[in-house]
Amino acid sequence: MDNFTPLSASVGGALIGLSAVMLMLFHGRIAGISGVLSGTVFAESGDRMWRIFFLIGLIAGPILYKYVLRLDVAFEMIASWPVLITGGLLVGFGTRLGSGCTSGHGVCGLSRLSPRSFAAVGAFMISGMATVALVRQFVGA
Repeated sequence: MDNFTPLSASVGGALIGLSAVMLMLFHGRIAGISGVLSGTVFAESGDRMWRIFFLIGLIAGPILYKYVLRLDVAFEMIASWPVLITGGLLVGFGTRLGSGCTSGHGVCGLSRLSPRSFAAVGAFMISGMATVALVRQFVGA
């Protein structure tokens, strides 16, 4: 682990938790990104605007971080486009199959002590660990 930054990770986690609490408090909604995104397309028009602003904030946050703090974030994409597209489609399929994503189940569901979210997060973790183990075994690190 070359890039362990406990302070920034703690601040980031606290901000994610605070935003999830605020969304629940002010709108009565779960901060699950898959639900927010799909609701932007399929929700009733009165329920769409907060979703659009939420997604804009997700995109604007890192951009503001880079340009306001004038920090260059080192990022290198090592996967090919076919791998990224396949991975994205599999994540979308898993999100639909699991009735939510890691943010909805992991951040919001666990904090609400939802049994379904505990099962979903356990399945996410086991699947992720198994996938990494298989890929490293058969494709290489």
